[in-house]
Amino acid sequence: MRNPIEQLNKVFDSRIRIGIMSALMVNEDVNFNDLKALIDVTDGNLATHIKTLEENNYIKVMKGFIGRKTNTTYSITTAGEKAFRAHLDALEKIIKGLS
Repeated sequence: MRNPIEQLNKVFDSRIRIGIMSALMVNEDVNFNDLKALIDVTDGNLATHIKTLEENNYIKVMKGFIGRKTNTTYSITTAGEKAFRAHLDALEKIIKGLS
C-alpha cells in the first residue's frame, strides 16, 4: 500500500486552489467575483490559480453576458471532482495515521 503522502495531488498544494475546488464541490457553478470574495484574493492571483486548474481539466470555464456585462462562471469537472476527492482522502489517511 502506498504512503498517503504520495497520494497527495501537487495541483492542490495551494490554499487558493483548495478554496476554489471546495467552493465548486458544493456549488453547481460560481462566478469570478463571488469566488474572489469567498477566497479573499486579488483578481490576478485568482486568475492564475484558475488557469492552473483549467489546464489540468479540473474546472470548466463558461464565459457569457449578463446584459452588456461579461460574466465568467466556473464549475468542477468529473475529473476534477475525482482528483479532489482522492486528495482529500489522502489527507484524511495522513491525519488518522498521525493520531
